[in-house]
Amino acid sequence: RMERHLANTEKIVEFLAAHPLVSRVGHPLIDSHPSHALAQKLLRGGARGAGSVFSFDIRGSRAQGRAFIEALKVFSHLANVGDCRSLVIHPASTTHSQLTAEERLKTGVTDGYVRLSVGIETAAGAVLVRERARIARCRQKRSLIVRAKT
Repeated sequence: RMERHLANTEKIVEFLAAHPLVSRVGHPLIDSHPSHALAQKLLRGGARGAGSVFSFDIRGSRAQGRAFIEALKVFSHLANVGDCRSLVIHPASTTHSQLTAEERLKTGVTDGYVRLSVGIETAAGAVLVRERARIARCRQKRSLIVRAKT
């Protein structure tokens, strides 16, 4: 089961790292991650063995982060981690919503912070194609919001 978690995670990390609307991916598979070298050295399978729960930041506002989560169809919107299903949460609008923006930033939760727990679904490639389209739709909404502000 872990092999499927890790294979799916690797595909999703690569996809997110290359996406222009993603500003940061917090997984040791990324060469620039502070723990990349240590994971390569200590974990069986190198950084790939770092697990299937990680975070990333999308560019945009808190509302856009929430809209992104709500647009996802394949990932379940739950706070659990380590499930067989792929799960996603936007802490700024859920678990950390009672905090001020300053307090959230102190905990490392930006407006675009998203946490994923990647499951074992065999269609990771299909997941990415569907989610890519949803990210593109969020991008269009972001462009409209930016234009409205200027």
